[in-house]
Amino acid sequence: MVAPAVPEIVEEEVESAIESRNEALPTLRELGPPDLVHLVKQSIKSGNKQSGVYHHVTGIDASSSASLAAYVNTLTYNPNDKSSKVISGLYCCYNAFSRLDMRVDVKIPGGVESYCIDERGDKRVASDTLWMETFLCGVLRAYAYADDGSGDSIKKIIGVRRFDPVTSTEMEHRFLDAAERLFFQGPQLGSEPEVQVPNNASNHLTTGLINYINTTGRYTSGINLFEKLRSRDPEVSSLLARVMISSDEEVQAVKLLHEAVVKLPMDYSLLDCQATFCQSKGRLDWALECAKRGVTAAPSEFSTWAKLAEVYVGLEDWDLALLTLNSCPMFTYQEKDLPRMPEPARILLPVLPESMLDEIDEPTQAQYGEQVHASLRKLHAAGYKGTFLKAYSILTEITAKIGWDQLLRIRSQVFVMEEEYRSEKQTGRNPNASTTALRGTPSPGVNGTEKDGHVNGGLDETDSQADDEETLGDKRHSPTSPPDSATLADSSIEKPVHTVTSEAVKPSTDDTTDPSNTDERYTQFHNKRLCERWLDNLFMVLYEDLRIYTIWRTDMARAQSESSDYRKSAEEWEILGELAERLHHFPEAVEAYQACLRIRFSPKAMKGVLKNYEIQRRSGEMLQAMIRLIAWQYRWYSEFSPALLRTIRVLIESEGAVKVRSIVQATSLPQPVLDFTHRYVELCVAFRSSGSEA
Repeated sequence: MVAPAVPEIVEEEVESAIESRNEALPTLRELGPPDLVHLVKQSIKSGNKQSGVYHHVTGIDASSSASLAAYVNTLTYNPNDKSSKVISGLYCCYNAFSRLDMRVDVKIPGGVESYCIDERGDKRVASDTLWMETFLCGVLRAYAYADDGSGDSIKKIIGVRRFDPVTSTEMEHRFLDAAERLFFQGPQLGSEPEVQVPNNASNHLTTGLINYINTTGRYTSGINLFEKLRSRDPEVSSLLARVMISSDEEVQAVKLLHEAVVKLPMDYSLLDCQATFCQSKGRLDWALECAKRGVTAAPSEFSTWAKLAEVYVGLEDWDLALLTLNSCPMFTYQEKDLPRMPEPARILLPVLPESMLDEIDEPTQAQYGEQVHASLRKLHAAGYKGTFLKAYSILTEITAKIGWDQLLRIRSQVFVMEEEYRSEKQTGRNPNASTTALRGTPSPGVNGTEKDGHVNGGLDETDSQADDEETLGDKRHSPTSPPDSATLADSSIEKPVHTVTSEAVKPSTDDTTDPSNTDERYTQFHNKRLCERWLDNLFMVLYEDLRIYTIWRTDMARAQSESSDYRKSAEEWEILGELAERLHHFPEAVEAYQACLRIRFSPKAMKGVLKNYEIQRRSGEMLQAMIRLIAWQYRWYSEFSPALLRTIRVLIESEGAVKVRSIVQATSLPQPVLDFTHRYVELCVAFRSSGSEA
């Protein structure tokens, strides 16, 4: 199989990228950035002229200096550059366990030197134990930085080659053996942004292991690993139960959960697993008890409150769902350890001939020259991540089920509204937060930041009206014309008034009222709570999403009734598809994504259409979308996407490898493009996935 092309980022000054990496080492918090490969080239004509180029890579076997040196040697010949030659190469791979940067310095021709650099920049000797840790970190990074098929991760870091870190059962054995040896050091790697305190069941190591097992379908290997680890720490039982449930061993999983909860009745990971399982079986009454106990066991963790809110949504207990959501502890989102590189002299992004396909090319002039309406650019919900993304998803799910007006009614019933508070204040009765409502905690803004007293990413009072004069369809109306879509949207969607946040209500210094009489004087607040500022902001952001969505659908309906074209640029259709998907309007999202694909190829739009094909179990259309997504990934130097590999594996389980191969081969596309998809099928066969036996 031909390897992806090699991107080259040319430095202004030789080795400036290495210096930037050295400076960033003390700031790394978790798994570290992708591996850095730096080459020094020398001009063939002018022997004194040297230049530095680099790229990043994931998925290379980092178990020894020899394997990294072998990768550097594959880069010495570049058919596109015949004016210079590579005289040295440096491979940098971060060891997140020991907080060291492993280095392999290759001289061409010459020897190989391996060493490691600590946070102070001092050299150390690279031992076998350090290489084992580095190998495990390399596999985990390959999954953490992999693209999900939408292209978001690929576009975030320019010039990253992504390879599959585990391509055989032999490599899997080495991976799981290293994971077993280092398992209980996993919490020091950090965890997903939704987890406040990493533990043995929730950290980047366990996330990577579960991701690997679910991607490849190697459930037996996962069960064997967690069985051995459970004998050393019963806290691992929740991971073992999750793998058992995924492998359809539900009876054994239920027995295991029962035994584990008896031993560890306050383990929130076990309780969360139980609640999720009961949810999947439709027993929301059982799930509710498990979720409540989970909150009691870990009241400072977001996941326990979010699970309880989800259960209340399933039970259609909307007021308790909102109150539970209001109680969620929100964490500032921390980005991955992305590489911080100096401004390059130029960037070379070659295209491998085998990956060329006109159908998936994104014209540069189309990408950067497309007009996007200002109202679509400022949809703040598109930037939510971590706990704020999950909370917004729960809020939009409630809205999709009961409607915006009903949501506002319930909101006003459970939270103290600004008008109520102002009216009480005007009568000279300033309620004390400690006696009239549950005291809220100081809350972060969008993704945990505030600016100038306003929640970062929130809406000003005039934001939602900024586009009234110019609608999404750029239509103008005279005074005698029918009202435009923006006016109709504003009249049909009530703008939410603000609640009183916990920060706004402070005990009065001159309040001498007898506390014993407070409850009687403020009975209208007796059963209400103060809304956290971040949740109040979510309502405003949701209003703007609904407003833009309503304008779009109104304009669409009007255009259809007038038998006229409704024109949008490809990027606008992509944004509208994301908007509809956020609001749980999936048919409308697919409609927007398909409109985008009719103009030009978009991996995000194709991924959205693929989801729809999966739901409808249309295997032929799924494979057609997969072929194009895999080819696009390969075009941008990624031969490995866990999400796409898992989709192929699930399809093989239901249809069989022979049928999948036949459908792919029957497609009228160039053979090299089809071979990219065949490689994913071969991986499933190598791992002996269900359906691949024939």
